[in-house]
Amino acid sequence: MSNFLIYKDYFGIVEYSANDRIFWGKIEFINDSITFETANADDLEKEFRDAVDDYLDTCKKIGKKPEKSFKGQFNVRINPELHKKAAEEALHKKISLDKFIENAISRELTINASSA
Repeated sequence: MSNFLIYKDYFGIVEYSANDRIFWGKIEFINDSITFETANADDLEKEFRDAVDDYLDTCKKIGKKPEKSFKGQFNVRINPELHKKAAEEALHKKISLDKFIENAISRELTINASSA
């Protein structure tokens, strides 16, 4: 079971409110606040897709570039000693720190995928 929805590279997270007896969700990984809700689980995916389409249409109408979920750039805060060791290793390998981190993440995801 998953509470994630994906449509046009946008990710929605869905929750259920027992008090209100509704499913509600929001689009994650963007700064704009886009939400959707329904009382019927069968309509959940449609409401999510409609919210994404409405967002894209609204952006087009007002001349705003829609935000993308992932731009390939993010800030990471880590232990300074780990940062130093990673930078030294990247220098030793003659690659950028960005490339070193990208390789490390790729290895971790590959390892986790094969052990799942």
